Amino acid sequence: MSLGLGVPTIPPKTLFLPPSFAHTSRHSHFFTKNPKVPGRRNLALLSRGVNLDYYYSDQQVSPETMETKELFPEVNRNLYADIEPYNTGFLKVSDIHTIYYEESGNPDGHPVVFLHGGPGGGTTPSNRKFFDPNFYRIILFDQRGAGKSTPHACLEENTTWDLIQDIEKLREHLKVPEWLVFGGSWGSTLALAYSESHPDKVTGLVLRGIFLLRKKEIDWFYEGGAAAIFPDAWEPFRDLIPESERGCFVDAYHKRLNSTDKETQYAAARAWTKWEMVTSHLLPDEVSIKRGDDDEFCLAFARIENHYFVSKGFFPSDSYLLDNIEKIKHVNTVIVQGRYDICCPMMSAWDLHKAWPEADFRVVPDAGHSANEPGISSELVAAMEKFKYIIKERAY
Repeated sequence: MSLGLGVPTIPPKTLFLPPSFAHTSRHSHFFTKNPKVPGRRNLALLSRGVNLDYYYSDQQVSPETMETKELFPEVNRNLYADIEPYNTGFLKVSDIHTIYYEESGNPDGHPVVFLHGGPGGGTTPSNRKFFDPNFYRIILFDQRGAGKSTPHACLEENTTWDLIQDIEKLREHLKVPEWLVFGGSWGSTLALAYSESHPDKVTGLVLRGIFLLRKKEIDWFYEGGAAAIFPDAWEPFRDLIPESERGCFVDAYHKRLNSTDKETQYAAARAWTKWEMVTSHLLPDEVSIKRGDDDEFCLAFARIENHYFVSKGFFPSDSYLLDNIEKIKHVNTVIVQGRYDICCPMMSAWDLHKAWPEADFRVVPDAGHSANEPGISSELVAAMEKFKYIIKERAY
């Protein structure tokens, strides 16, 4: 079967690379020189003959894919090298809050904004490594109360809607007309909320470890569901709370994280953070687990996260993000989900996929939650390679 272009369409089950890989700009020289492909734009036509809905990232090569292998050589799937910012600063976003931001990569490149998890997690230098520094203008910032933003661990004037306004203020401050939005875990929640509020400012979305902040997701992780898989890690989290208060752990921790006694706050913050850090990888990660020993990090992470969960994300309904997907269905989007994600189980990514079948949905079968797991990071880098091609093609 062909599209009348002399290029075969490839059945989804025998595809050598995920269809989205076929969009990477890295191969533009190949598309114009290879006689099998009459022109660069034919690649977009080719992809229309392939089901983009659902892709397992461990798909194997079959004999039928050899021609596809010649057409689409393997794209970069490795994290980029460490880089330093070329610009850092602080932006006052309210009478109370000032947020830290930084820019790295290519000052004239396509802007991409990284939305960190938590909420309250802050950014780290390794977050820059998902993006080609020669192509992207990489923008990171710490959300209210997190990382280098001040005041530290502050809950006042700290809501989802405040953060959405901050993203817009930062975009305007940096004179960015529109940008790619990249977010994982809580960052995926904020990315969806921001994009649904400002769809005209978003050129594309890369979402990882989907979290829709619904009651069933909070109950799964904080009220005993995930304890069935991590009972050893759950018991210290559980045992900080007296039996009389275990009807709702989120509320019980809220009381302690907002205690007037600083040590009570720190003890609750350590227990909350360690529970999440232990469960965030498919296999134990000592670097991540040790973050639960850093009292200052734990206080912002646990206190802000709990604040958002008690307040149900400040959304007007439990299904708010799914109910407003129509506003962004036109936006090119890649969803990356670890099959064994305990923190943000796949049921949420699956619900998002069903509501948004047009998005490129990639399931990593041997991964948990963390963006730093090899299978997850590989798919995230590949997604950014896809967007390089799309952006170049638009400018062509």
